[in-house]
Amino acid sequence: QVQLVESGGGLVQPGGSLRLSCAASGGIFRIIRMGWYRQAPGKERELVALIMGDGSTNYADSVKGRFTISRDNAKNMVYLEMNSLKPEDTAVYLCYVYTVIRDYWGQGTQVTVSS
Repeated sequence: QVQLVESGGGLVQPGGSLRLSCAASGGIFRIIRMGWYRQAPGKERELVALIMGDGSTNYADSVKGRFTISRDNAKNMVYLEMNSLKPEDTAVYLCYVYTVIRDYWGQGTQVTVSS
């Protein structure tokens, strides 16, 4: 049974930093891309960042220059380093993995940016 488990969310003040981690387990293989989406209350789910197998990345305009995505292919893990956080970054952050067979989603981790 494939599982994606996120960690690293929490409460942080504006301007602060957080690092999210996502571990994929349960026999997942032939991963094409990994990434993070987020969903704020009353809003649609939106892409935050993606990273391909060759290391190339794609970011939402709203996080460019502040967030950095990375992955460890050997461990099937993906990370999101978030700096200069803003209140509008508050959301549930979901890990996403796309393989040759199907895509998978984590349960999400809450990130709250507030003073």
